[in-house]
Amino acid sequence: AKEHKLDAALLHAVITVESGYNPKAKSPKGAIGLMQLMPDTAKRYDVRNIWDPSENVRGGARYLRYLLQLFNDNLSLALAAYNAGEAAVIQYGHKIPPYAETRNYVPKVLQYYDRFRNAGR
Repeated sequence: AKEHKLDAALLHAVITVESGYNPKAKSPKGAIGLMQLMPDTAKRYDVRNIWDPSENVRGGARYLRYLLQLFNDNLSLALAAYNAGEAAVIQYGHKIPPYAETRNYVPKVLQYYDRFRNAGR
């Protein structure tokens, strides 16, 4: 989190929702590991071993940092893009795409984020 200037509570929230902290998690769509990285995304962020928890988290954190920059620090849009892809968020006019999965995902991550942030105080 520090390496990519992210709140650790945010990474914990994403990991909780993405994989439930299962480093061997693999989605039906092919997302892998703690941060559920797609193989192309892992390559894009220099993740050599997508199954290695520290590499997976590092790659996911880099991607999340990129998305926050892309969407002007709008956390909801960055999370929507993490789930549905940045192209989908752009395609829908910089709004959360109308996909049920994404519309459920964003508030769920935000809820965990809030919980983990408050637990750290």
